[in-house]
Amino acid sequence: MKKILLAFVILLVMLSALLFYRANTFFENNQYQVREPLIPITLDNDAVLERFTKALQIPTISNENKRNIDDLAFQKFHQYLADSFPLVHEKTEVQKFAKYSLIYHLKGQNPQLKPVLFVGHIDVIPINKDTQTRWQQPPFSGSVKDGVIWGRGALDNKISVMALMESMEQFLAQNKVAQRDIYFAFGHDKESGGEGAKTIAAYFAAQNIQFEFILDEGGAVTKGIIPGTTHPVALVGVAEKSFVNITLKVAGQGGHSSQPPLATTAAILAKAIVNLENQPFTAHIHFFDLMFQNIGYALPLSNRLAMANLWLFEPLVLDRLLEQANSAASVRTTAAVTMLQGSYKSNVLPTQATAVMNVRIYPGDTLEGILSHIQQTINDPRVIVSTEVASEESLISSTQSFGFKLIESTIRRMDDNIIVSPYLVQGATDSRHYQKLTDNIYRFIMLTLDSNSYRQIHGLNEQVRVQDYLNAIQFYYGMLDQSASGSTLVD
Repeated sequence: MKKILLAFVILLVMLSALLFYRANTFFENNQYQVREPLIPITLDNDAVLERFTKALQIPTISNENKRNIDDLAFQKFHQYLADSFPLVHEKTEVQKFAKYSLIYHLKGQNPQLKPVLFVGHIDVIPINKDTQTRWQQPPFSGSVKDGVIWGRGALDNKISVMALMESMEQFLAQNKVAQRDIYFAFGHDKESGGEGAKTIAAYFAAQNIQFEFILDEGGAVTKGIIPGTTHPVALVGVAEKSFVNITLKVAGQGGHSSQPPLATTAAILAKAIVNLENQPFTAHIHFFDLMFQNIGYALPLSNRLAMANLWLFEPLVLDRLLEQANSAASVRTTAAVTMLQGSYKSNVLPTQATAVMNVRIYPGDTLEGILSHIQQTINDPRVIVSTEVASEESLISSTQSFGFKLIESTIRRMDDNIIVSPYLVQGATDSRHYQKLTDNIYRFIMLTLDSNSYRQIHGLNEQVRVQDYLNAIQFYYGMLDQSASGSTLVD
């Protein structure tokens, strides 16, 4: 017995030694090492800020019903861009697609170089009338208070549109000559399906244009989001969840509510929904593993110990990640019931009860597998399952490409206290329509977000710090200048 106990203790000591050795040696600092900081361009901050705030005052609201679009607002915004950025409109080719989506094309000198595409969208989501009085500043005021810019679109996504236009105006004002073609693509209906981006993508495909890389919205510099690190972490999206709307439908006889059947259509539907919430989709560690490969060296031992030894701790790590909604959405396909419909009157049994689930699909999961999981979990032939509005599965872009390395180096040359990591974007971006045009799509805006400001995207009191907007211009200028130079080397 003593020999067995001794052997067990020796094995435990050896295992502990192995775990701690891997925790201290597994993660390396592979961040871009800054040799020369990025030299900022000189901006007229007051003029830059005024142009942005006026852009926020134009209510380019995306509407699910295309017939209700405010044509005047979009026309006004187009004219505002032309008036505000005269050099861009003089020296680039401007094209309109699907009525209000835009392409700006700066021709390069070297046709052998693949072009680069920067993407944004000019539309914003509507303001919920029930919450309008809860805004601290009117949502289309463009107010500036205490170093903060308020307004719908400040984060999503006029910040990209306006910062890109400012960067191009500055580039052209210096009489620089681009070696590589540079494109801007600004969709006008990203928030209601992205038909503008689809039309632009079809145009590029018809022209046989392939891009070196594409940069769209998505990630940001985060503070307090990644537990354990004291560094700000720039999350650069290398993939995004695709999505599908799934409808659950139950039909019944209807009738008066005073004589309900043993199981009403609403009750059958409710049971199906509860069963689905109790049986979530399988979780995967891939993207968190990829993130820790980049930031693990900067985390405390307690974090490194588990992530360096996933061969032993993966189930425990996944359980921990699934405790929080944000991290849970990053490790598995999610299904959220967003729309419910039953009877039109309180005393009438519904002849049909329906629920719409918005499913965000983890890369690698298939629509066929998702439908199979849903049908097996519900296990009730009375519940009819159908799909609509599905998007194409997202590809995973390389972290070794010129595009990713350029994004990383530009971020760190602006602030080498920031560490850069790839991640999975949970929402949808217009870049999903451009997947056939490049292998390298990235999603990032140079602004700082914490857990509170994340909630302002599509929420109340959308705002951005003045300094963040100025930083976004500097970042886009750095990306534009280095891309246009024609070099594929990141110094």
